[in-house]
Amino acid sequence: MSRTTSRLRVIIAAAVFSVGALTLSGCSAITDLFPKEAARDAETQEISEAGKADVFTLAVGDCFNDQDAEQIDSVQAIPCTDAHDYEAYFAFDVSDDEAYPGADAITTVAEERCMTEFETFVGSDYEASTLDFNYLSPTEGSWENGDHEILCIVMGPDKTTGSLAGVAL
Repeated sequence: MSRTTSRLRVIIAAAVFSVGALTLSGCSAITDLFPKEAARDAETQEISEAGKADVFTLAVGDCFNDQDAEQIDSVQAIPCTDAHDYEAYFAFDVSDDEAYPGADAITTVAEERCMTEFETFVGSDYEASTLDFNYLSPTEGSWENGDHEILCIVMGPDKTTGSLAGVAL
């Protein structure tokens, strides 16, 4: 009888250990599945704590890191005081038209307007600058849900720290 009890204790101990190990390793997996949301300062509305941000919540002045995807729905937003890939510098609505104007039309408008606003934000002409710009734009699907905004973003050749407003680079 003592052999069975001893063996049963070992099996129970192993099971408890296994469940505990799975639970602890699951915490990291759960965190990966549900990443922390970016936090904003209540007074300034600037990103104060890094985390996931829905692209529809991004605002001019927000900084974030590169996403490796053709279409993105969220980004890793971070305080601009931390090294980052992009800073949003201008936002505008393409049009109020009900019909999606097409990717080519959006690209034309985005490139024109973002380039014009680039000099206003950076403080130097785009052609003379070492910085570059890009933009986040609506897809046909998001357009149908009321997303008509283009968000212009500025970036350096490498990660930058601090705002690029008025740097004249």
